[in-house]
Formats: sequence, structure tokens, C-alpha cells
Amino acid sequence: MRTGLAVVAALAGVRPKKSPILSRVTMLAAAFALLAVAPALAHHAFQAEFDSGKPVHLTGTVTDMEWINPHSWIHIDVKNPDGTVTNWMVECGSPNIMLRRGFTKRSLEVGTELTIQGYQAKNGTNRANGSSVTFKDGKKLFVGGSNPDLPPDQK
Repeated sequence: MRTGLAVVAALAGVRPKKSPILSRVTMLAAAFALLAVAPALAHHAFQAEFDSGKPVHLTGTVTDMEWINPHSWIHIDVKNPDGTVTNWMVECGSPNIMLRRGFTKRSLEVGTELTIQGYQAKNGTNRANGSSVTFKDGKKLFVGGSNPDLPPDQK
């Protein structure tokens, strides 16, 4: 509710002066809010990049393993039916997630044979979001961080 003086000032077209300090505080608060939200905006959802309707089953040999944030990446050479080889990049969870799920820096060395289940990128490139990795000895580990196959006990 406005006071009588505020009503008179509004009718007369007089606006109260803004405090320069209040304006600066407001601008600083807005800037901090944007900075706080920026990392969340930078991270994408599974649906933004990968297609749950394009499952892939890749069997091949590790050519590189990137333990970087926010996602680890397995690079794998897959032999095609015609004998050619295609290199795939498979997005996994963060290094911390991978270590908690049983991976070590030595479990994905160059030359390791494995099978990866996952989902291909929407743009059709040789990129996938990994769901699980099965090693030659039968050991199976979940690698995903954001795909629909996340086990219920890890959600």
C-alpha cells in the first residue's frame, strides 16, 4: 500500500531517486548468480546429444582412455564386417564415477579387448554414450553417467 506522499509523487510523475549503491549491489548479485549457474548450463543431458533409439554394440580394442572431467572417454577400434577399422569415442561417467564403479587407470590400457553397449550420437558420428563395458574375461561394469540404463541403485 502506498503512502499519501508516494501517491502524490506518482501522480505528479516524480520518481524516487535510485541509490547508486543499491544499483551496484543488485548488479553484483546478478553477476554472481550468472557465474554460479554457468557450470550447470554447460553440462548437457543425455537426450541433448545421444539417441536412445540408436543402441550400439561395439567390440574392439582400446586405443586411448581419457580420464578427464566432466566425462571420461574410451577410444576403441572396431573391426567392421568388410575388414576396415572404425575408431569410436565412447563417453563415460566422470573419472570419480568410473573409479567408484571398479575401474582403475590400468583396467583400460591401450590394447585391452572389450565390448561396449551404449547409444550413438544423434548426428550419426562414431560417438556413443556408454552404458556398460564387458571385458574379455566376462567382467561387466557400468560406465554411464547420464544414460537411460543407469541401474536403480545408482540413481
